[in-house]
Amino acid sequence: MQKRISILGSTGSIGRQALDVARSCGVKAAALTADKSTDRMEAQCREFQPELAVMMDPGAAEDLRVRLADTSIRVAAGMEGLIEAATLPKADTVITAVVGIVGLRPTVAAIQAGKRIGLANKETLVCAGELVMDEADRWGAQIVPVDSEHSAIFQCLQGCRDRKQVKKLILTASGGPFWGKSRAELEGVTVADALKHPNWSMGAKITVDSASLMNKGLEFIEAMRLYRLPPEQIDIVVHRQSIIHSLVEYTDNAILAQLGVPDMRVPIEYALTWPDRGPAVAQPLDLTACGALTFAKPDEEAFPCLALAKAAARRGGTATAILNGANEAAVALFLAGKIGFLDIPRLVEDALRAVPVGPADSLEAVFAADEAARACVKI
Repeated sequence: MQKRISILGSTGSIGRQALDVARSCGVKAAALTADKSTDRMEAQCREFQPELAVMMDPGAAEDLRVRLADTSIRVAAGMEGLIEAATLPKADTVITAVVGIVGLRPTVAAIQAGKRIGLANKETLVCAGELVMDEADRWGAQIVPVDSEHSAIFQCLQGCRDRKQVKKLILTASGGPFWGKSRAELEGVTVADALKHPNWSMGAKITVDSASLMNKGLEFIEAMRLYRLPPEQIDIVVHRQSIIHSLVEYTDNAILAQLGVPDMRVPIEYALTWPDRGPAVAQPLDLTACGALTFAKPDEEAFPCLALAKAAARRGGTATAILNGANEAAVALFLAGKIGFLDIPRLVEDALRAVPVGPADSLEAVFAADEAARACVKI
């Protein structure tokens, strides 16, 4: 596999697994980026020898520059460095593994540079999906999803000759650590409780989003934008085993599903190799050992974040940017121990009521809505 990749967010969960894939498949790293994790970034740089290393935090960048003084690796900082990593001429594929709306500008820059995008930063499509997809069409950039659910749908659509034959996309949700609990039972859950995901090993923010089902709401919006379908053609089912990663139902009621062990390295590798498939990087699924596969409807009363996301999706415009900005701010407060778990949907709903919704017709409008939403999230 003759590939050179830039990984935006290489020290996080997805970024580290992307480097696992690169190590297994002989992929070279052109650029690596992180926020503040200089120890881990130094180790990654010494192993993969990228041309460019970027730290979002200027102090961390200066520290890394000193640490790598004995190498030829160039170190940059901030958003300017992140955009440079996303557009580096030697990189043909950019894995966008940063968390939050910070991934939007570098993703657009990579698209405009004609890169293949291995999209793991769902906030990019949640906040500005129509703009991003239009830019991809304009510049001929390929967007291949890395989220396990959207990769599953992408794979199930490979044999679809006419998208009009798609009846419904069905996203599966693990339900997170709190599935089955009532709203009253969720009153006293802690940060430690929320971070105990039953199936997946992920970063703190996405794990909390999984616990609140906001993650599935964001994926609902992402699916609308990525596959250009109305909300009526997207459904969600709770599938606790995380074996079926998502499904596509066709007009003749045939349903195709993608199955596998819960291992993010599979969709990461497929984003690099598509339309081909590479060597196995994950354990095979033993159908005789995985047990019964169950499905249930999401409980939107106990987990109102999902209903809020669906409502924002139907409203359109900057409503989804407001939803995402408020959620990012609220989750940060929860992780810091400053609010309770059920305060997350309350604060998101407050922001959706308070911030005016306008057309999401420019990046400036999207970022303004995001900033206004964050300002509404107060203790």
